[in-house]
Amino acid sequence: MTQGESMNVENLSVRLRELAVRHRVPGGQLAVHRAGETFAVEFGEEESGQGTPVTADAKFPLGSITKAFTAALAVLLVDSGDLDLDEPLTDLLPELRAPGAAFGAGATLRQLLCHGSGLPPGRDSESLENATRRGYLADVARMAPIKDLGAPSASAFSYSNIGYTLVGLLAERAARMEWREALESILLEPLGIEPAYIAGGTARPYVPGHAAQPAQGRAVPVRQTLPDIEAPCGALALSALDLLAFGLLHTDDAQGVPGLIEPEALEEMRVPVPGAEPFGLADGWGLGLSLYRADDGSYWTGHDGTADGASCHLRVDPVSGTAVALTTNANTGMALWEDLLEVLREDGLDVASYSYSSFREPREPIAAPDACAGRYVHGEIEYVVVRDAASEAVLEVDGEPFARLTVHEDLAFTMTELSGNGMVYLGRFLTDPATGGLDQIQVTGRRAQRV
Repeated sequence: MTQGESMNVENLSVRLRELAVRHRVPGGQLAVHRAGETFAVEFGEEESGQGTPVTADAKFPLGSITKAFTAALAVLLVDSGDLDLDEPLTDLLPELRAPGAAFGAGATLRQLLCHGSGLPPGRDSESLENATRRGYLADVARMAPIKDLGAPSASAFSYSNIGYTLVGLLAERAARMEWREALESILLEPLGIEPAYIAGGTARPYVPGHAAQPAQGRAVPVRQTLPDIEAPCGALALSALDLLAFGLLHTDDAQGVPGLIEPEALEEMRVPVPGAEPFGLADGWGLGLSLYRADDGSYWTGHDGTADGASCHLRVDPVSGTAVALTTNANTGMALWEDLLEVLREDGLDVASYSYSSFREPREPIAAPDACAGRYVHGEIEYVVVRDAASEAVLEVDGEPFARLTVHEDLAFTMTELSGNGMVYLGRFLTDPATGGLDQIQVTGRRAQRV
């Protein structure tokens, strides 16, 4: 562990352990690069109650941070001339030309990378257990993109695992290698990263995730459920130091990887896509990386990821070269991360981020309009908003009450879980500018259409 001049590593280590106890997180890793120096802190154990301490090279399921690596692979293939950001997907993936296809015409890799294709968020994991590439693409071809509410197509942001599965399939076809092989040979091996995977088999073990149970004062190990076909969306398991190595590629003074990756090749990943609005996730989005506004108006970049019972986070300041990576092995790691940001600020490191639980600008609560109630669908995702006995708005998922909605001006809302940890998320209702009617809902970046 190397200590940066202005970081009190001993105090930070103590505070991390306190936060882990508060949020019932069995263990994790923090790595920080600042002013040219790197330090790392590990805390807790890999599996609750088993006594195996977390080490610096332990591999944690990254969840959706995997998408940033898949995006980097695709962008590097674009740089080498093997892919084109704006070529129609139907030319790159002929399977999308299926009879009666609803998706594919006019869609591009650029749209997939910034979640602007309009594809649904995801599919049921069990239904994809034995999915083939051809069958998956045939299903995607029949998926109708969510209605564009009069904005440019790139601004119709709807976070989509399906879109990033397509990015992985495009990379496989362009590289003529399976996704893991291409990712390792083109990106990970040059960075000195030895990965584990939660899907498709791996020779390297990874840390299990946990479901925190605060009422019982424990955390219970959970199984990873990602199907192999969706590996490009969330299969990577890495350490915080591995995340840092990747994050440092996305700074203004990045050296790239000599002989392989020029720093300019990845710059477009962190350039904001005009109009992209990842409400509930970030302040903006590039071609694979999310953007977070700092108090001075500048933007940091990075990505967040939640796997089954794991939460990981990466932030990079492109200008100063500062990077911060956190891995945790519990579903409450997100709450730990938000508390950790306050600890880092106290120690002089103000990390730009985006709160999942509170609005950046104050909003006044209002009575939920009657028009909010209804059924909203996008692919296999269904949200139902109803009124309870007290006439308050409640979000139902799979036919069960899931969260209470507190609606604010501009039809944004906070969403408080009714069970479990009572975690709070952000969302909003969207109106159709052509009719003025309330037409869609966006929950943590994912949109669904009123039906």
